[in-house]
Amino acid sequence: MPNINWNELEFQYMPTKSNIRYTWSDGKWDDGALSTSSNVNLHIAASCLHYGQECFEGLKAFSCKDGAVRVFRPDENARRLSATSLHIMGPPIPEEMFLDAVRRVVKDNIEFIPPYGTQGSLYIRPLLIGTNPRIGISPSDEYLLIIMVMPVGPYYKGGITPVEALVMEDFDRAAPKGTGHVKVGGNYAAGLKPAKFAKSRGFPINLFLDSATHKYVDEFGTSNFIGITKDGTYVTPNSNSTLPSITNKSLMRLAEDMGVPVERRPIPVEELAELAEVGACGTAVVITPISRIVHGDREFSYGDECGPTLKRLYDAVTGIHYGELEDRHGWLFDIE
Repeated sequence: MPNINWNELEFQYMPTKSNIRYTWSDGKWDDGALSTSSNVNLHIAASCLHYGQECFEGLKAFSCKDGAVRVFRPDENARRLSATSLHIMGPPIPEEMFLDAVRRVVKDNIEFIPPYGTQGSLYIRPLLIGTNPRIGISPSDEYLLIIMVMPVGPYYKGGITPVEALVMEDFDRAAPKGTGHVKVGGNYAAGLKPAKFAKSRGFPINLFLDSATHKYVDEFGTSNFIGITKDGTYVTPNSNSTLPSITNKSLMRLAEDMGVPVERRPIPVEELAELAEVGACGTAVVITPISRIVHGDREFSYGDECGPTLKRLYDAVTGIHYGELEDRHGWLFDIE
């Protein structure tokens, strides 16, 4: 067993036993192989390095209450990764191949999954890169799919503790009809400077407005935006420049199960003043409540504790993660 203090885990890279790698060439994927190396040998002109032909995913495996190990909704990640790959002119990724790869690499690193009760998980990071040398702008003919895993704790050490957010007025994350709806590294590179700007002013996360007009809420720098109106409705932006979050999709379904109305629609920035609860949601954080949003000389406050609706939704998702609540929708994938 690895010598790890499970209760002190942070959300950061940690070496484990292995990763798994698949190569696409001559129009097909190979059978994949586990690797103990943490390095990749790339041509200096690889298309991923020069033209950003890469994409990635994030999902988690959990030690459940009954002793089983399960992954949350990997089929959704498989479909999103394949859609992203096709968008950047990469190959399709068969769902069954992806699920088998997840099963193989999780099983090989089973001792690195934090035990039930520690609130940790095994973070799973698939990465697709174009590997052919390219100086002229064109897609690669060969690709490498790597799935790495590592034990992690909560993204924010405060866990469900609310944080403050700063609205970005001088930065945009992704353009309409661009790549905001797919999970490519360039979107996150565009967010690094705004994130530093916000943190230098004491805000752990930042909130982007729509790039076309700056009149509507788009998403947080790390996660989708969700709000609870004063009449108890779950609202989230309907934007073509934000990532379709699997966590957000799951929360919307659970909200409907609870009888909470759900609306996907444009959210004018002025409506921030009318919301009762606000949260950032994603794989890494699940839900991070927002206590205050600052937009120029305006401030919107939502309380110093997680609101009741977001807390119910957080408890519902994490309860399913750890096998404490019934998996009514068949979201958990067993690692045999």
